[in-house]
Amino acid sequence: MQKKVTKPYFVFLSIILLIQGLKVSLCCAFNLYFRVNSMSINKNALIRYQVLDRCFSNSGRMFFLDDLLEECNKALMGFDPYSEGIQRRQLFDDIRFMESEAGWSIPLSRYRYGRKVYYRYDDLSFSINNQPLNESEAEQIKSALQIFSRFSGTPQFEWVNEMIPMLESKFGLIERKSEIISFESNIDLKGLHFLTPLFNAIVNERVLLVKYKDFKSSEPYKITFHPYYLKQYNNRWFVFGLNSDNQVPNWNLALDRIESLSETDQKYKQTVIDWEDYFFDLIGVTRPSGIELKEIVLKFSLEVAPYVITKPIHPSQKQNNEPTGLEVKIKIIPNYELERLILSFGEHVKVISPEDFKERISQRIKSAGLLY
Repeated sequence: MQKKVTKPYFVFLSIILLIQGLKVSLCCAFNLYFRVNSMSINKNALIRYQVLDRCFSNSGRMFFLDDLLEECNKALMGFDPYSEGIQRRQLFDDIRFMESEAGWSIPLSRYRYGRKVYYRYDDLSFSINNQPLNESEAEQIKSALQIFSRFSGTPQFEWVNEMIPMLESKFGLIERKSEIISFESNIDLKGLHFLTPLFNAIVNERVLLVKYKDFKSSEPYKITFHPYYLKQYNNRWFVFGLNSDNQVPNWNLALDRIESLSETDQKYKQTVIDWEDYFFDLIGVTRPSGIELKEIVLKFSLEVAPYVITKPIHPSQKQNNEPTGLEVKIKIIPNYELERLILSFGEHVKVISPEDFKERISQRIKSAGLLY
């Protein structure tokens, strides 16, 4: 029997995104979630409001009624291939609701272009995601934070320490005239809107048809994909799963390279991979085939030693302070991300062993030197 995704999964996804570091988008998710509860809005309506909000704030295109209807139905079909879409009457109701005080009081204007009318915000910086919470919504979040605070300091819940001040700051739950905390994020990263359908596909065990264009391909291609695991690294999101076309069980797709996805009727195959264990021996997301676990020995200068001690480069790190610097040993599968990390320390790190990895880093440094 297929599992059904209900509203609590939206909260769970929000928490997962927060743990992984998608700070700005998550605040919008929490904001919208509490408004959904207070307005009794269903899931399809929320999707339509998000689409209309993006259309109204787009200064590069004129969106007429038929265009708005097409965009809404396209989004609904993307979320649920069996959706029948909406008609004009529902679209008019949605716009009226968004303009009302019960909605978001959006600053929407109608502009005549020939015999037709297009819709656009008076203030193009306006978004329903950025509206301040009302008193009731703020109290709901405060109550949630009180519950989360009980887990602070508990093993496996270290992320709570980061989440509480972030939410308090973003939602203005502490009265201050200026910001006192900020978080790294990339709000312009493409593909973030695929997070929810991918999460739902994993939970509901659905097989997807994914249209994808990697950096090496001149044209996009389609694969049949069984999604298993979502992971964020370096402000990018990736999904891992089975590629049915070539039977690779740990196929990796970057969300910002996905062009579209849709559900299929194929039977979902369960994974046998323990994904937490899979990533433990890695930095990043790339696991080269045929490469065994190795002990990497590095020597860091005295200048950067304190940073490497307070922020270990890998959980397996063992270190030894020496008069000339800090010796670090890590047990890891060497990959491209590890090379990038080591190179980022510049002249403050030296690879001691193994010899083949040392030579690899040396060659990359020499290649970089040829550019200057």
